[in-house]
Amino acid sequence: MYLKQGNHLFAWPQRISDFLIMVGTRKRSNIKRPIWILLVVSVTSIFLTAAYFYLPRSSASCFLFDSEACGAYEAVATRELTDDETESKVVVKELLKTPPVHTKKPKIAFLFLTPGTLPFEKLWHAFFQGHEGRFSVYVHASKEKPAHVSRYFVGRDIHSESVDWGKISMVEAERRLLSNALLDLSNQHFVLLSESCIPVRHFEFVYNYLLYTNVSFLDCFVDPGPHGNGRYIGHMLPEVEIKDFRKGSQWFTLKRRHAIIVMADNLYFTKFKLHCRPNMEGGRNCYSDEHYLQTFFHMIDPGGIANWSVTYVDWSEGKWHPRSFAAVDITLDVLAQISSLTECPHYTSDAQRTLVITPCMWNGLQRPCYLFARKFYPETLDNLLKLFSNFTSF
Repeated sequence: MYLKQGNHLFAWPQRISDFLIMVGTRKRSNIKRPIWILLVVSVTSIFLTAAYFYLPRSSASCFLFDSEACGAYEAVATRELTDDETESKVVVKELLKTPPVHTKKPKIAFLFLTPGTLPFEKLWHAFFQGHEGRFSVYVHASKEKPAHVSRYFVGRDIHSESVDWGKISMVEAERRLLSNALLDLSNQHFVLLSESCIPVRHFEFVYNYLLYTNVSFLDCFVDPGPHGNGRYIGHMLPEVEIKDFRKGSQWFTLKRRHAIIVMADNLYFTKFKLHCRPNMEGGRNCYSDEHYLQTFFHMIDPGGIANWSVTYVDWSEGKWHPRSFAAVDITLDVLAQISSLTECPHYTSDAQRTLVITPCMWNGLQRPCYLFARKFYPETLDNLLKLFSNFTSF
């Protein structure tokens, strides 16, 4: 682009620094002082206006000024923490800095949250068989004592309490499972599963996928609709702001340090216990198992979670509950399709029902998303056993 002044053409600079150099070195006789002053002011005004509107406020400060100014901005913008928040942040910070415990034979803890007997125990037996010493099993049965058919589950029931769907007792059961599993120092990764879950990969694949990852697989996304941010209540302030409120599936896998942090947290757990429950103000229903850990980890260690779950569930039907698989649905093609997916879909609950796609990144590489799947009816067991050696080899 060129600027014409009299009989002369001047190249218009691509950057403002080039412009300042140009006007500083150009002979003043060529451009009268009022003209170049006007140009400097105009370009600078455009530049600052664009930065203000198109950069986040903190980013604009860092971009326009130096790093000290950036730090000063953040210090001013951050509200004063309560005593409880300060204490919590100290504990979390120290735990995150703690080096992981290395054991000779690290294990994966499989945490089964079930109302009673596990209908897929035989399938899990086939999954575990031959890998003794590399896993541990814990069963929280909330309604009746399970009748076990696999030696891997016998004697693995923990002290259980009643669990009501949608209430904080669901999260309390998750914490109870974690606390029991943390007693074994060899347990380095923790997987939460339901009675309707099945494995869709063989054990060796699952073991390497979880133990050698650098994150916990916790589903976490922003849902601006009524079943997401619409569940937030102002009583969570000041500790939990709506901008940090997140939603996701409860079926997580956690690294050991994250599992310990969950047990150490009382502040945020109490906030959700009191203010995220069915029948809140205005008739709103909030379910802590879909929001507590998701919001908590987004706030304390957002880079330490994957933002998707390794447990597949199909919400594409848009109903209150995900699709359930019957015996007729169990084919090699269906199972192969589940285990080969490399993107995780999230649907918002607003009128637009926006589909948000999260690529499944494993240590920086896009890999298959799912190690497990739900919800499967008990009638699918025989078909799954017949196909087990085939579909877990994909």
